[in-house]
Amino acid sequence: MSSSAMHIARTGLDAQDTRMRVISNNLANVNTTGFKRDRAAFETLAYQTITAPGAQSTAETKYATGLNLGTGVKVQGTARIDTQGSLTQTGNSFDLALDGDGYFQVQLPGGELGYTRAGNFNRSPEGLLVTSEGYQVMPGITVPANATQVTIGTDGTVTAQVPGQTEGTNIGQIQVASFPNPTGLQSTGDNYLKETGSSGAANLGIAGQDGRGRIRQGNLEASNVNVVEELVDMIETQRAYEVNSKMISSSDEMLKYVNQNL
Repeated sequence: MSSSAMHIARTGLDAQDTRMRVISNNLANVNTTGFKRDRAAFETLAYQTITAPGAQSTAETKYATGLNLGTGVKVQGTARIDTQGSLTQTGNSFDLALDGDGYFQVQLPGGELGYTRAGNFNRSPEGLLVTSEGYQVMPGITVPANATQVTIGTDGTVTAQVPGQTEGTNIGQIQVASFPNPTGLQSTGDNYLKETGSSGAANLGIAGQDGRGRIRQGNLEASNVNVVEELVDMIETQRAYEVNSKMISSSDEMLKYVNQNL
């Protein structure tokens, strides 16, 4: 019986260790542009049914509750919390933030598409609007080499001011991707997410329409990590880890007592 308790406590240690890893990653990315915090979700392992509720206890009576013994816990998965981060003004005309739902679409190496909330973009030597890694923002936007000013509207319309013209020239429109189930997107690192069968297919459209967020030029979205909340969760996880560790020590002492005295 004590060895079973040790096994259950070990599953608790593994689960709390995983939760601590999730919290550590959240805190490590507290200053990462567009980062969304993760939350670890737990579920019970299979139960051992010793006596089923409602089973016959005698020829005339039945057990009212039964006897079910749990076998531990495991991490069911991690859920990304997609709440809006605060917007910070940068003054850079190529810094963009989404005020609301949606993602920027980026072409990754090999032609694969990635999605991000981090809008710290730049202009490449060829005039393309790209990420800091040089990945092109899709649909492609080419800024004229002699442009003196670039204005991006809340609907994603990009206008360039060039010498000799009194009015700006429309050079394209940045579109925003939405998903039926955004929490189903797969995190791949470098602030990028990828489409999965769970997320559903990307639906590109105009910013500010059909539930998509508006684009704010000269702003960046901060991480939505709340340091105080994460520290509280960290302390709670540490205490739960200590309790499970104490359970293993207590079970070991019980086994030692049986071996020495019985």
